[in-house]
Amino acid sequence: MSNSSLLASLSCKDAIHLIIGNDGVAKTRCRTCTSAGAHPILISDVRPCSDDVPLKDVRERWMSVEEFSTEMLFTLGREEVGHVVDAVFITLPRDARVEEMARTCRRNRIPVNVVDNPDLCSFTLLSVYTDGPLQVGVTTNGHGCRLAVRVRRHLASQLPQGLGQAVSRLGALRRGLLEERDKERGGDDDDDANSGGGGGDRDAIVVRLRWLSHLCEYWPLKNLASITQDSDLDRLLASKTTTSPTSPSSPPRTSSSPPGRLILAGSGPGHPSLLTLATLEAIRKADMILADKLVPSAVLDLIPRRTPVQIARKFPGHAEGAQAELLETALSAVKSGMTVVRLKQGDPYLYGRGADESSWFRDRGLGHVVLVLPGLTSAFSGPLFGSVPVTQRDLAHQVLICTGTGKQGTSTPAPEYVEGRTIVFLMALHRIQSLVEELTQHTPTNEEETTTTPSKPWPPTTPCAVIERASCPDQRIIRTTLSKVVEAVRQEGSRPPGLLVLGPVCEALYRPEPDTPWVVEEGFRQLDDFDALQFHLGGENKDGGDDEDTNGVRHHHHHHHHEQQPSLTPLPPPSLPETWLRKGSTTE
Repeated sequence: MSNSSLLASLSCKDAIHLIIGNDGVAKTRCRTCTSAGAHPILISDVRPCSDDVPLKDVRERWMSVEEFSTEMLFTLGREEVGHVVDAVFITLPRDARVEEMARTCRRNRIPVNVVDNPDLCSFTLLSVYTDGPLQVGVTTNGHGCRLAVRVRRHLASQLPQGLGQAVSRLGALRRGLLEERDKERGGDDDDDANSGGGGGDRDAIVVRLRWLSHLCEYWPLKNLASITQDSDLDRLLASKTTTSPTSPSSPPRTSSSPPGRLILAGSGPGHPSLLTLATLEAIRKADMILADKLVPSAVLDLIPRRTPVQIARKFPGHAEGAQAELLETALSAVKSGMTVVRLKQGDPYLYGRGADESSWFRDRGLGHVVLVLPGLTSAFSGPLFGSVPVTQRDLAHQVLICTGTGKQGTSTPAPEYVEGRTIVFLMALHRIQSLVEELTQHTPTNEEETTTTPSKPWPPTTPCAVIERASCPDQRIIRTTLSKVVEAVRQEGSRPPGLLVLGPVCEALYRPEPDTPWVVEEGFRQLDDFDALQFHLGGENKDGGDDEDTNGVRHHHHHHHHEQQPSLTPLPPPSLPETWLRKGSTTE
């Protein structure tokens, strides 16, 4: 039997809620219902105080417990719902009458909540953090409300200040763009007849909507929270590359400034402890950071507050334009004498366009100012964190790394089937259906058509694994076969960045469950808990919690939480040559 419940955000505007009780909890319920737009009726032997302003409406709709009868459940409600009340909250001590009221509510499908008696409830209230339109709710499903409050406080403490205000602005902007789009659609006929078409405006709106969507999905929350004015949003959605609203502007270019440096650095698969020491020092001493949108917030949090940060505005249909914008920004900054770190996901030279950017600077006579720092590629580290060895004796003797997305978003030819080969696909999950069709119904390439023995298609039973956000706390692994992976990804949704691994090695350390089309494993905390990988300040080590794995269709990884977890810091990085970093730079 499941221990979870269905969470929902209910619209309570103008709903009639009965609150039955004599204690302070009943008054709290009245305030909660009022703030949600409902009209509470207090059934209590204690009349609300006249100086309690939030309960003014309640004082006018109050009656004593003795006056109340269960028949009123069907007479005090709104006319549009047959006068049945919308919900009942009971805070009285449990007795036969309370049990009878709860049974009557449940029998008539009236939502009922009885404080401290989950067996009488048809719903429970969450412990809620509210910041404007943003609400975060936590429930333990009857296993301890105090624990839920503690978890809620912890989650709220991790959110940046001002996030609710940013949510309001982003929501208002989205609604405005949708209204503009609808107006453009409604005026298509007039535009076509009188002005030759209005496609330009529509295209601009679509581009802004796409960028807004990717802004919400990929931009660090602290950067979103720094959006305090509508002008910030207008600048973010402008045609040029944008910076964080709180970032200082770049210094003007002067003819006397010697050229600075461009450092192309790989940020690894995601966890900040997997950065190379050279990249970490470059991040701390850079004058400007230009980051890809998939670089996780945990890595961006290492950037000193004084350093301006720009996030690539890459989304379908705008990747080339965003790339050009970043290059021009980097060029301007380097010519003004700045040290610019171009922070990339994984490794710069493995589908990271690092060579393209290096060549771009070389063509402008600045190849000598470019330094490339390697990063752990997710092509190898991702499978490792997913317990998939890309090579294994008797299973795989070679590895092929492929991309699912070519230049300007085009598809790439599917590789042929070779026994004993592991395939790792990067940037392919967005076209998983067409990719699987190409793999299982292999069409010979021009080179293969000249051979006498065409290659075989991939067997649909080939084991595969989808590994998303490898090494991050929200890592997810979907283990299945080639014939089921399309449906698995469709049902489970996308959590970029992700990769697809094909081959028998996907079952080298994992045994599939019979009659189970796919298994989902959620979460990864081993790098946070394994203290041997990091040093505590002061040299003190604590025992970390073990990662647990339950055997089920969906796995959840749990770790022991310390009451006061000491700060962790990586080993001090070795210094990069002074010629590559501006002298006098300091870290914060």
